[in-house]
Amino acid sequence: MIRVLLADDQPLIRSGFRALLDIEDDIDVVAEAADGGEAVALATRHLPDIALIDIRMPVVDGIEATRRIAAEPALAGVHVVILTNYGLDEYVFDALRAGAAGFLVKDIEPEDFLHAVRVAARGDALLAPSITRKLIDRYVTQPPATGAPAGLAHLTNREREAVALVAQGLANDQIAARMVISPLTAKTHINRAMTKLHARDRAQLVVLAYESGLVTPRTS
Repeated sequence: MIRVLLADDQPLIRSGFRALLDIEDDIDVVAEAADGGEAVALATRHLPDIALIDIRMPVVDGIEATRRIAAEPALAGVHVVILTNYGLDEYVFDALRAGAAGFLVKDIEPEDFLHAVRVAARGDALLAPSITRKLIDRYVTQPPATGAPAGLAHLTNREREAVALVAQGLANDQIAARMVISPLTAKTHINRAMTKLHARDRAQLVVLAYESGLVTPRTS
């Protein structure tokens, strides 16, 4: 059973998402919150698999809520998915850096929404190649951040290669084909890299790859 927390300051939005989720046999909405602070408190109490959090809320916004959840070891199993009306704006980018596993635009089709919840519950990032390319574009005009993340020097060559392919937006089967290995081995390389870099998920791995300079954006 996939346990879901909904956080949005608009009751109508929450009820709409809940109506979609409640009819699914494998999904259970365990709590609802009207602001980010309440979302963090309810996440601590209920330990959901997924926290669907609106990016713009009063009192505590979605970015700060994501940051608090990501910083709490007891909530390491909670995958935050940001809800937004605005696509990949600066707020979504900041949320990914704070530890969000991905984001969904609120006008998403119902079947795509349900699929996304299940994808996030598996621990996969909700970053389609087109979204990854937008993230990359943000770094074309930005120099790498100073200081490499802890663990970068401990990556093996194969782990570095896998991270680079993740940062290009490739899925595990595509990475496996590029590296001429099995999908399971590809996943193992990626998981080990995330552990060494202290990345919560693939979304944060992409951000770390570019911020550290491990991967350099192409300008052409």
